[in-house]
Amino acid sequence: MGDTRGLKILSTLAEDGRLTVELAEESLPPPTGHELLVRVEAAPINPSDLGLLFGPADVGNADYGEGRIVAQMPDAARRALAARIGQAMAVGNEGAGTVIAAGDAPEAQALIGKLVTCVPGGMFAQYRLVDARSVMALPDGASAEQGASAFVNPMTALGFVETMRRDGHKAIVHTAAASNLGQMLVRICREDQIPLVNIVRSQAQAETLKALGAEHVLDSSREDFRAQLQSAIEATGATIAFDAIGGGALVGQILHAMEQAASKNGAYSRYGSGTLKQAYIYGALDMAPTILNRSFGFSWTVGGWLLFPFLQRAGGETVERMRQRVRANLTTTFASPYKARLSLEDALTRDAVLAYNARRTGEKYLIVPNG
Repeated sequence: MGDTRGLKILSTLAEDGRLTVELAEESLPPPTGHELLVRVEAAPINPSDLGLLFGPADVGNADYGEGRIVAQMPDAARRALAARIGQAMAVGNEGAGTVIAAGDAPEAQALIGKLVTCVPGGMFAQYRLVDARSVMALPDGASAEQGASAFVNPMTALGFVETMRRDGHKAIVHTAAASNLGQMLVRICREDQIPLVNIVRSQAQAETLKALGAEHVLDSSREDFRAQLQSAIEATGATIAFDAIGGGALVGQILHAMEQAASKNGAYSRYGSGTLKQAYIYGALDMAPTILNRSFGFSWTVGGWLLFPFLQRAGGETVERMRQRVRANLTTTFASPYKARLSLEDALTRDAVLAYNARRTGEKYLIVPNG
């Protein structure tokens, strides 16, 4: 077998702040050892991909050519991203496809012809060399599209539940909750009988979650939102939150509502209640500063949450249990609807970029490199 040629998307930041995102040809050698050569058939565009693909570059005023975009990165961002200047970076965390060749390791040979899902990075490409020990074979009857989003969102949603249990909480607050991930979390919490408070930003998003059977759905655009938030937290006993927004006052409002619920009918303490309130920020839909008005006593923490560090801490047994749950429920609990499907070429057109880079809640896009 000779080299396999294909196309992939690369993102390169120059010293002067110009960001070039383009289609590039590559030549992949035959797989060896535990390697698999996968023909990529579907790869979702996740928020984490957009951070590498464009970041805060001005895509609205970029120059669009055939298979090539040149945009300007703001000076502050260019300085913050100095470590990646000059590097042509492959994009696409996860995806699914068919194994068309394998190295001589038995584990690799057993997967020839199989449909697999994996998260090696660089999946916005027609072909990808991956390690057979890191992939998950999809169940019989599943499609590449169904398996494309089988890792990041499902494992993140399950990771929230595992973190809740590890930290000794019994209910969760989740923001931007009508997202693909948020809908999975609603289904998981219903199955596991975990109380969940869902915060969305419109009535239409609220209706989406209610149709899934979500009990506590709050629209943050309503005037009575803060009163509803406190009532929902009192009803559920939620003391841990996972926030996809990052900037603004919402995290502080959640902690305040948790404190009000915890101290209700209790004796006064200048230090607040003794109930630990935790908020994890895992997204950056709002890049503004996170505002904490400190109206929630002293028993609280705010930190970041990322999937891969969590998986490293969780250990192999926990991770495998999570993976098997995803595999067994790929088309139900962990199903991912898509707003549109794009070829590699289409993904670099102006209309497509402005649509998927807007990061609208519930609008997930899929790249089909060989479609």
